[in-house]
Amino acid sequence: MSFFKRLKDKFSGQDIEKDFGKMDDFESERKNEGHEEVEWRDENQDFERQVETRPSQTENTHMQTHPTQSEISNLNEPSPKKKKLKANEIDWKDQSWDDDFEDDGLMSIEEFEELEAQKIGAKFRDGLEKSRENFQTQLNNLIAHYRTVDEDFFEALEEMLIQADVGFNTVMELVDELRMEAKRRNVTETEDLRETIVEKMVEIYHQEDDKSEEMNLEDERLNVILMVGVNGVGKTTTIGKLAHRYQAQGKKVMLAAGDTFRAGAIEQLQVWGDRVGVEVIRQKEGSDPAAVMYDAINAAKNKGVDILICDTAGRLQNKQNLMNELQKVKRVIGRSIPEAPHEVLLCLDATTGQNALAQAKAFKEVTDVTGIVLTKLDGTAKGGIVLAIRNELHIPVKYVGLGEKLDDLQPFNAESYVYGLFADMIEESVTTDENGDVTDERQ
Repeated sequence: MSFFKRLKDKFSGQDIEKDFGKMDDFESERKNEGHEEVEWRDENQDFERQVETRPSQTENTHMQTHPTQSEISNLNEPSPKKKKLKANEIDWKDQSWDDDFEDDGLMSIEEFEELEAQKIGAKFRDGLEKSRENFQTQLNNLIAHYRTVDEDFFEALEEMLIQADVGFNTVMELVDELRMEAKRRNVTETEDLRETIVEKMVEIYHQEDDKSEEMNLEDERLNVILMVGVNGVGKTTTIGKLAHRYQAQGKKVMLAAGDTFRAGAIEQLQVWGDRVGVEVIRQKEGSDPAAVMYDAINAAKNKGVDILICDTAGRLQNKQNLMNELQKVKRVIGRSIPEAPHEVLLCLDATTGQNALAQAKAFKEVTDVTGIVLTKLDGTAKGGIVLAIRNELHIPVKYVGLGEKLDDLQPFNAESYVYGLFADMIEESVTTDENGDVTDERQ
């Protein structure tokens, strides 16, 4: 299966629409052939035909067209019920146990996961619209201009990716791998490298650890997330959206107003706490941030909190003061909870491009950053900064901001990301033939 086809099947949901289309075509054919329309009804979670399919009266007037008494009795007779098993009655090692469950009309786990993947794909597709238009247009123009795979094509590709904020070192590595791949496969036409370019982006992101986007959160413990970042990147908004996400997952969440330096920071976090319905531990402006963290940890322990999200000041202009403050905060947290904070998330504004990369380098010198939250990704046409951060700083992107809504903060996934960047190209490359079989146009 080609890479583009796999992404399309996973994120687009086109196949489901195609299945419904086939059902409609089937019923239309039967009506054209003179059969009566078949109606369906849902009773006791079982689909049964309400009208028996039989030749039309106009074709066979001598045939009986009304149900017999026996048929009526059979229709009225309830279907036999299967015994519902309780969880403790199931031998989970026996794969036939699911046959004993009544079909209750609920979707399977596989169907649910498929639906969730399609929802995520739609989120990334909508959120990366500006970047997608930029990436696809430039790549299509490049392939149209350079028909033959040669050094001129690779140099033009390098320039295109650098302008998209992918980062110089990342671009050099990506293009070098494309050169080797083209040589290995003896590819001579640039069109044949279109899919490989996209696939290599995912490979470069995952070359260190394909599980790097996962948050270090565990059940049965107080998880502490420390949020860092300069003022104006959307850090407080991100904290509020994270609190909403975790609370929706059934977690008990608390916020710590550790940015006691910036005017209005405490009140802003309180507004978010009130909005999503979580408690905010706070002191007055100018208080010691470490004291706020101490109070927050004690309160979280006493109230059985699952996740404590801690705000911090964003004074990057004085690195030494910021470093001392963060180290003190981390010491206070670590004394109360060994190995905490469990995550140190750096918020970066995607619209600032290479400046975001510079901020990440600066914060990495100040504290151990475990992950990136890239905000406002929907507001930039240069979404390549994700690859630069991961490949050049070796820091995984954990979340991305794809819009203004509460649920527009999404966990990052490299495949979802490249699908969002190249969705139109992927849909165009993978087409449906007359028999409904999905094929790759280039094959």
